[in-house]
Amino acid sequence: MAFADAVFDGQAWLDEVKATRVDELDAIHPIVSSRAGVVVVVLGFTNVLQSISPDLLVDARMRKRHHPEVQRGLAPLTIGLGPNFIAGETTDLVVETSWEQLGRVITRGRPLPLRGEPRAIAGHARDRYVYAPVAGTLRTSCAIGQMVKAGTSVAQIEATRLVAPLDGVLRGLTRDGVPVEVGTKVIEVDPRGDSAFVRGIGERPARIADGVVAAIETARSRAQADT
Repeated sequence: MAFADAVFDGQAWLDEVKATRVDELDAIHPIVSSRAGVVVVVLGFTNVLQSISPDLLVDARMRKRHHPEVQRGLAPLTIGLGPNFIAGETTDLVVETSWEQLGRVITRGRPLPLRGEPRAIAGHARDRYVYAPVAGTLRTSCAIGQMVKAGTSVAQIEATRLVAPLDGVLRGLTRDGVPVEVGTKVIEVDPRGDSAFVRGIGERPARIADGVVAAIETARSRAQADT
């Protein structure tokens, strides 16, 4: 998600890591091999997978309410992030994404079930968010990191105006011109009011990433023990 702007702009940066959109399968492997950065593609998943034959497949889509397909065998090592994956069945390993056990490597069985409520920041939880009340194309001239006041116009979907639910900094915002469905999360405000909290890599994704590294080490140790 942090590199989503590359889909629209061709490139995006996060903590000095460059992401580049690629629209041709033949162009993926040279960039990956050169370690020049992250490749962002909007091509068919199966075609991409067959094109690069990865050693590792991490499903980081975080589809919280979706029951994932079986991915074991699509790569020598498969790792799923979040609820509904089953280590040893859908993927080889699972990394916990719930705050209670964030980053834990699961070698057999399921992670914690979806809690259903976001973690509070400065006393605000679900009230930090705005969900699309209607379907349509979202329009906005605001940007992530921008200060807003409660009631300030942030975006609109067709004729429906969307306002900031409280004072703070825009932490999440659907891209201008993107079509959304009813109930889609489109705006998030960080009530702490400091744009530094919405820049760079956040605590949760960093700990999940550490969990992925730990999962890779776990798989390596198991392979060595078997030889």
